[in-house]
Amino acid sequence: MKRKALTVLLIYLAAAILAGCSQSAFSNSGETTTLILAENQPADYPTTIGAKEFARLVEEKTDGRYKIKVYHGGQLGEEKSAVELTQLGAVDFVRTNSTPLTEFNDQIGVLAMPFLFDNEEEKWDLLTGQVGEDLLDTFAGTKLVGLAFYDSGERSFYNTVRPVSSPEDMKGLKIRVQSSELSIDIVESLGASATPMAYGEVYSSLQNGVIDGAENNFPSYYTSNHYNIAKHYTLNGYQGAPEVLLASQETWDMLSEEDQAIFKEAAMESIEVQREAWAELTEVSKEEVTKAGSVLTEVEDISEWREAVQPVYDKYGDQYREWIDKLSGDQ
Repeated sequence: MKRKALTVLLIYLAAAILAGCSQSAFSNSGETTTLILAENQPADYPTTIGAKEFARLVEEKTDGRYKIKVYHGGQLGEEKSAVELTQLGAVDFVRTNSTPLTEFNDQIGVLAMPFLFDNEEEKWDLLTGQVGEDLLDTFAGTKLVGLAFYDSGERSFYNTVRPVSSPEDMKGLKIRVQSSELSIDIVESLGASATPMAYGEVYSSLQNGVIDGAENNFPSYYTSNHYNIAKHYTLNGYQGAPEVLLASQETWDMLSEEDQAIFKEAAMESIEVQREAWAELTEVSKEEVTKAGSVLTEVEDISEWREAVQPVYDKYGDQYREWIDKLSGDQ
């Protein structure tokens, strides 16, 4: 309880300090305005590279009237705290995964549904098109403005026990998941035992046998060193929830319509650089884990996996029906 209270206090202290900086910058008309972007990944991570490209494009397109300082490595708090600071207007922009955002915008949770997209090309055609814009518009009323989606790859399962090529092979495995009802339901629909756990505890839990496996994208599997223990990685890409670049509504409202258009354009243009960085890191990750002895199991027929998770669609289908239809091309 004390820890939670301290966290809240720190958030509001940071909000007061950063809000003062931001408001001061906006008040100096004719001078360069410096804005703040919160990023919890390291400086060389693809999402940070995307954020820096967004900042570069904004400065270029506004002829230096605006600069964006990217605070990477979680300097402004973990994702949830950074989003809250952005809602308060203390932080101007934030990059976060779409899955934790369901607490602020329940409709965005549709992107975490299993096997939602047929392939990555289809996914990005949708997310950078009108459907993606419509999804970003669902942030209206949350004190946040959706600017663009960034690549986060596909999440797959990995474990210490055996190769997994079908849902049948998942049975009995203890799999770490994020603390969300949807994540738990997906894993349990596949016959495994879902174990919610903080990400920082996964390595030691794999090592000590508390869990048999986890799930994540390839770069995370590599950079976390989980591949040193969990040697079996299944390439089934069961989930493809993207990252989201967001603006504070307070900051957005202080921009002219012309500048809003410039910032939006810069955000969309930064996607290409971010996705290129993601693709490069994914290839490096695959090469390195393969060299280290990890066994990569390809899944050519995804139909039995889709069938296994049908109970998840039965449970959440009504909640997300409009978006499931749009994202599957039924509308």
